[in-house]
Amino acid sequence: MEQTSEHPNGERTIRVDMIARVEGEGALRVTVRDGEIGEVQLRLFEPPRFFEAFLVGRRYDEVPDIVARICGICPVAYQMSAVHALEQAFGMPVAGTLRELRRLLYCGEWIESHALHLFMLQAPDFLGYESAIAMAKSHPELVTRGLRLKKAGNRLMTVLGGRSVHPVSVKVGGFSRVPRRAELADLTDELLWARDAAIETVRWAAGLEFPNFSQDYTFVALQPPDEYPFNEGPIASNRGLAVPAGRFEDHFQETQVPYSNALHCTLTGSAYLVGPLARLALNHDRLSPLAKQVLADTRLPLPLRNPFHGIVARAVEILYAVDEALRLIECYEPPAEPAVPVTVRAGTGTACTEAPRGILYHRYRVSAEGVIQEAKIVPPTAQNQRRIEDDLRAFLPHVLQRADEEAALECEKVIRCYDPCISCATHFLRLSVEREITAGETGG
Repeated sequence: MEQTSEHPNGERTIRVDMIARVEGEGALRVTVRDGEIGEVQLRLFEPPRFFEAFLVGRRYDEVPDIVARICGICPVAYQMSAVHALEQAFGMPVAGTLRELRRLLYCGEWIESHALHLFMLQAPDFLGYESAIAMAKSHPELVTRGLRLKKAGNRLMTVLGGRSVHPVSVKVGGFSRVPRRAELADLTDELLWARDAAIETVRWAAGLEFPNFSQDYTFVALQPPDEYPFNEGPIASNRGLAVPAGRFEDHFQETQVPYSNALHCTLTGSAYLVGPLARLALNHDRLSPLAKQVLADTRLPLPLRNPFHGIVARAVEILYAVDEALRLIECYEPPAEPAVPVTVRAGTGTACTEAPRGILYHRYRVSAEGVIQEAKIVPPTAQNQRRIEDDLRAFLPHVLQRADEEAALECEKVIRCYDPCISCATHFLRLSVEREITAGETGG
């Protein structure tokens, strides 16, 4: 719904309520004065849910199940960052087959999350539809492919995690149960189909028409020495940053802004980018040979600096995740035990893993009895919030000549490039554009 109001002082305010296809409840407020961009505020106004406070006083073995409830789309990311941080606190790295199974579980989450965003939330923007339902009438094969890819990721999560939403088998030290070889082998045929579908998806996404919009990003992602990042690796940037996860808070700072319930996270005071574009920029040489070749065939120059190219990066990551899942399944031999023994001790542990939307930082201080005394969680959307605002500020001059409703829609498309996960609740965004016009200025 669009609302337009004129005020005696020449200020013009337009509100568009309930713009769909972002995850959670937020608002964008843009002020234009004399044709110049003023304030750009991405307001994430859902009430804080205080998960960090909920964790204090709970036992360490309760943490994986609690943090999984933070998000219904990327629960594995929260569980993985949590167990890695707690294992560091206890001085017990998990290696071998259990580490590979965690990587396989992450493959499932990337497939289902990226497929949801790419096909259902962002594809309608490129094809000119208001929703995936409307798009399905003219492009049923596209929607069907997206749903089937998402289902393939969900099946992988179910076999490894016990269920596809809020998995229940993840624990400190490993898993409560590991799959039999036959259970994973049963997924092979569907994953082979998914690999072919992912190849076609990369080609389709690369052939879309993109706005001419490029930004000089500071890319930040994990950068392991010899694999594409999921669970581990130092934090790196294209500006020379290379630090272990334990030094995250030495370089990244959270600040409260008055218009948002989400904290802004910056790198030494500046905006930066996490997520598929950043991972691809810093790790494209670590893709599987197939994913490398399909990406090269697109002839898109790396690094990708157009936020709208995020749909291509997600398609490449779907392909990589499927390819990696097939590799891990082929090599799988069940471990002797589903988890390594835990020796509880007092300490502090930190970890970063790569959620579908970017790096997810956890820190826990634990007592000698294994009780959480302090918890800190920095999600990807908080890290990207300032960068989204900067993109909008740079993008708005390209659309200010349009009617307010059209300009609002174009701004919404920029926001959706980031797949912001405001919460796992209902998906709506409100947009408010305020135009202040001084005497002598005409136009709308």
